Amino acid sequence: MGQQQLLLIILGVIIVGIAVAVGITMFQDNAISANKDAVVNDLVQLAAKAQQHYRKPVSLGGGGNSYTGIDSAGSLVSSAFWNNDNGKYFVSTTGTTSIVLRGIGRSQNADGTYPEIFMTVTPTGNNLDVWLNTLTAIP
Repeated sequence: MGQQQLLLIILGVIIVGIAVAVGITMFQDNAISANKDAVVNDLVQLAAKAQQHYRKPVSLGGGGNSYTGIDSAGSLVSSAFWNNDNGKYFVSTTGTTSIVLRGIGRSQNADGTYPEIFMTVTPTGNNLDVWLNTLTAIP
């Protein structure tokens, strides 16, 4: 009877250990996914600011149907926003009819990389491209 109880205790410890390992993995995956979602949300807010700049007349400090004049994410919003707890944001490309915003998340993937997300903003909408680049450090 003693060997059977010892075997059940060992089996219980193994099952609990596996459950803890699976739980930790799920938590890490959820944290990475939540960070990517937060970066996308911040990029959508920056895109809205860029579209406001596009539509605002030059006499009121806007672009007058152009994205020119937006040289950094800091020119769209306060500097506290473009480098926040979710990630770091940049303006990659500026043109007259479109602008490309770049966001790099702060959650590190299991392989040591950071999610890099690009959003192309046009006067009529946004196009989101998610890149999981091998960025080993946030610039």
